[in-house]
Amino acid sequence: MNLKVEKRRVDGVTIVSCQGRIMFGDEANALRDFLKQVLTETPRMVLNLSGVTYIDSGGLGTLVGVYSSARGAGADIKLTGLGQRLRDVLQITKLATVFEVFDSEQEALTALGRGAA
Repeated sequence: MNLKVEKRRVDGVTIVSCQGRIMFGDEANALRDFLKQVLTETPRMVLNLSGVTYIDSGGLGTLVGVYSSARGAGADIKLTGLGQRLRDVLQITKLATVFEVFDSEQEALTALGRGAA
């Protein structure tokens, strides 16, 4: 498995940072399980993908699935750290209209703070 996931808390928000590849199989399953566990601890999350070197359709499906179930449960996930390739993939697949994407962790944290007010 070539995916490393770490979490930390800032102002009541969990920031999850991913390093490596998010691919169908072990990586996507591990990420899904990790994110679902984090969402049981806090309803607000920033997912930092700046260390992601590759994502395939299975990885995208995992992100969409977790995002959808989180929103359905009243949780909020913001994305940040998207490289140009991942931004292009989200545009092409029309997923850019689904996810809220921010240029920095701080912008995402600010947006989550507004949502909690």
